[in-house]
Amino acid sequence: MDIVIRAFIVFVFVWLVLRALGKRELSEMTSFELVLLFVIGDLVQQSITQHDTSLTAAVLAISTIALLILAQSYTAYRWSRTRPVLEGEPHVVITQGRVLEEALRRERMTTDDLKIAARQQGIGDLDDIRIAVLEADGKLSFVTNSSDSSDSTPRDTEERRAD
Repeated sequence: MDIVIRAFIVFVFVWLVLRALGKRELSEMTSFELVLLFVIGDLVQQSITQHDTSLTAAVLAISTIALLILAQSYTAYRWSRTRPVLEGEPHVVITQGRVLEEALRRERMTTDDLKIAARQQGIGDLDDIRIAVLEADGKLSFVTNSSDSSDSTPRDTEERRAD
């Protein structure tokens, strides 16, 4: 039972730490950050199982974490009001070619980060972007002025998100 309690506490702590660190995709991590992620994984394993290297301890720890992930996923699915807390929410960072500096500051991003992401999607100039959204998973989505997908405005997007 001790392993289950430790697994629960470590799960909650790691979730809180990762939420506090912000949105960043694995592909955008520096080598140092990736190594730190592996170190965190090792520290988590040590803190959960301590010196117990038995198969039972491993099964208990993995099962507890898997059940917690399943519970978190089901909670976000079943009760939509919990989704922003559990999974985060998207944030508009560019509207009508204008970079929203306050949104960037909140997300600890720079204009250069936006320019790089735009170039990777074939957009040469930020002025060509109707709206850019930092999604809950850390990916940037762009709708350009030449896009025929819809005529939605940032306000329409915000209203849909509120529903």
